[in-house]
Amino acid sequence: MVEILDFLAARTDRLRVSEVRDLLRWITADVISFGGGLPDPTTFPTDKEIQGIFEFVQSVRSKAFQYGLTEGVPELREEIVNFSKKNGIRADIDQVLITTGSQQALEILARIFINQRDVIVVELPTYVAAIQAFSLYRPNYIGIPMDEDGLRTDLLEEELKNLKKKGIQPKFLYTIPTCQNPAGLSMSIDRRRHLLELASQFDFFIVEDDPYSHILFEPIQFKRLKTMDHEGRVIYISTFSKIFAPGLRVGWVIADKDIIRYMSLAKQGMDLCTSPFSQYVALYALRSGIIERKLPMISKLYKRKRDLMLKELETHLQDYAKWTKPIGGMFIFVWLLKQIDTKRMLLKAIKKYKIAYVPGRSFFVDGTGWNTMRLNFTYPSEEQIEEGVRRLARAIKDELKEL
Repeated sequence: MVEILDFLAARTDRLRVSEVRDLLRWITADVISFGGGLPDPTTFPTDKEIQGIFEFVQSVRSKAFQYGLTEGVPELREEIVNFSKKNGIRADIDQVLITTGSQQALEILARIFINQRDVIVVELPTYVAAIQAFSLYRPNYIGIPMDEDGLRTDLLEEELKNLKKKGIQPKFLYTIPTCQNPAGLSMSIDRRRHLLELASQFDFFIVEDDPYSHILFEPIQFKRLKTMDHEGRVIYISTFSKIFAPGLRVGWVIADKDIIRYMSLAKQGMDLCTSPFSQYVALYALRSGIIERKLPMISKLYKRKRDLMLKELETHLQDYAKWTKPIGGMFIFVWLLKQIDTKRMLLKAIKKYKIAYVPGRSFFVDGTGWNTMRLNFTYPSEEQIEEGVRRLARAIKDELKEL
């Protein structure tokens, strides 16, 4: 028998199963899951909308079923330019790259930017799949804490000064500034300005991951970092997964033309091109107004679910935990009493109480977060949210008795 370990590349020791994905194998029909970052299926296209989609795809079938350009379907890139302009982001078609979900964009950026031991700055906590994408290339992470106003740019400035004294320059800072995953926090305008000033002063890029800013529950004042970028330092990433359907697997990047050129070269070796079929579906969803019509409905639905989960947490967990109150997005982040290890508690919570969540440890690059968890409120029904929080409270109380 051939021993595969003798043949694997050294970097494969950095491959880790995502706890979010690993969780799925434990989920059965009787388990209420607050685990995955799944949209509510009722927001997906209706029968009438699907009929329109397929009629459109039929009209362009000679292109939809053929290989496409690595950069993406030109019509979709133009539509992304128009969509972005409504959101304050000005770009031309050469600054847009279509990717196979925003996750591929993260992998491409890691591939073209990160050398072993390069310094990458992330939030504490941060998106676990970004850590997966970056870690394969063996960077050194700097984690910067957040508070209710998002990334602590004052602490970031101190860290950057310390790094400069050592002759170390970060390659980029990765942030989800609006409705952050997993914390649900949003960065204040003043901190966004400060972050851009620091990027200019200390000469690094900012990767702005923006899946959730279209799903806001309150009329807040905010600006996407890309709209405030006057030096081409912000690499903007977004996706159709949260505003239309994750099964499409279509995302996009807006960045300086030279960055897009290198990203396109890297993408060629990955998949040649994102599925033209999926891209034409995305094009129709934008051009026909499906997305624009659905966004208010999605925000209203998710706000109702967020409010319900916050109410249930207050009722059942106020003596055992604290949590964020997100202004949008899909997640509430919870800190339990320090003696509780949420990863150790998980299997028992699933098997005994039929409730699932994502342990928070995997979102922290500094080894902390053992007493934290991420809760998704968009996928479960309102009845499941009520019952699920009650089950979660029982699991936590049971765990405390055993400590």
